[in-house]
Amino acid sequence: MNFLEILGQVKTHVEALFKADHQKKLVYHNVVHTEHVAKHAVELANFYRLNDRDLFIVVAASWFHDIGYMEKWEQHELRGADAAAIYLTDKGVDADTVQEVKDCIMATMMPQNPKNLLQQIICDSDLYHLGSDDFKDRNKMMRQETENLLGKSIDKSVWRMGTIKLMESHHYHTQYCQDKLNAKKQINLDDLKSKVKKELSGKEIERLQGVERIEGTDNIPDTPRVEYTISVQATPDNMLNNSGAGIAIADNGAKGKKGKKNKDRPDKGIETMFRISSGNHQRLSDMADNKAHIMISTNSIILSVILSILLRKLEDNPHLIAPTLLLLIICVVTMVFSILATRPSVPPGTFTPEEIANKSTNLLFFGNFYRMGLPEYDAGIHKMMEDREFLYGSLIKDVYSQGVVLGRKYRLLRIAYNVFMFGIVASVLAFIIAMAFSM
Repeated sequence: MNFLEILGQVKTHVEALFKADHQKKLVYHNVVHTEHVAKHAVELANFYRLNDRDLFIVVAASWFHDIGYMEKWEQHELRGADAAAIYLTDKGVDADTVQEVKDCIMATMMPQNPKNLLQQIICDSDLYHLGSDDFKDRNKMMRQETENLLGKSIDKSVWRMGTIKLMESHHYHTQYCQDKLNAKKQINLDDLKSKVKKELSGKEIERLQGVERIEGTDNIPDTPRVEYTISVQATPDNMLNNSGAGIAIADNGAKGKKGKKNKDRPDKGIETMFRISSGNHQRLSDMADNKAHIMISTNSIILSVILSILLRKLEDNPHLIAPTLLLLIICVVTMVFSILATRPSVPPGTFTPEEIANKSTNLLFFGNFYRMGLPEYDAGIHKMMEDREFLYGSLIKDVYSQGVVLGRKYRLLRIAYNVFMFGIVASVLAFIIAMAFSM
């Protein structure tokens, strides 16, 4: 089956449906948003190297996932899934593939709960804008569309507070989006909080004290449909601080309760910092390994040439013995340092109950537990997760250890590159001098 050809037909079909729909209310959930979701689904599919069938599933689901909005917003995912099934079945797509497309569309229903990688890709593509530069414009469009659907205006500050709650409860499912979008998403979230903080002063505080919810949005998917209470402290400066005082936003089932932030819960900004740092260190480590591989491969080739060709001719050309030995030594030394840069060290792989009690071991690094039994590791990791200080301490140790290993790798690599660079120059000069004196 030619999945790519059918995808082209799906694209044309959905674009025609949106073009034929003359509703002016859909400012956000329109063909532009659908194109963005499909584009990002392709981006993630390429990163994860999906085969043609899986690529077809996520992209087809992207095109169909919001067409239900053209009728009404309630259960639009279900109508989109049904429309996709009818169209794809008519095109001869097998039942299993059609079902996976439907499952991907249904996975975008809020709150998102994807079951596999394909569903994670469509979910992250659908809310990709939360961590992009387009967030402000897309959020304005979403508010305008919600006002159109409700037939009344929504206070800007009220919408922002609902968006803050939505963003704080959301998380990207794929590692790709976590690494690429979380930092910008945090910036967008901080910007919203800053704007709300500025607005919550004087008369604005008094006016917003009585607001309890964004009325009418309970059945509108993808909107900040939350209930919240607003508690005013002594000064506006206390609003939206790290402890959660000032504004307490609660879920629908907890109306009237103060949304005090759990102090034991890791802060998202700190989590993002650790995630980005670890990711950067891993990429630097991969770069170092690649550089070492280049040095090893290059010098292996040179050694092969020296041993197979040049050494045979030294009896007839004794003046080349010294330059050849120099080049041989340089290649060997370069290879030794390159191998040392990539040679793994093997820690003992054990930890003791005392180390767990003292929080002196890092259970996030395999070298500290690979010889331990599962029950001991399970008990240790649960103790770490329950203790904020232990958890953050382990993350700090992990990042630090990565840095120490990277420092050693790059020091050895620098020596290898310096030996090779200056050694090659010295060898070439030695060959030139030897040839000049032999004439």
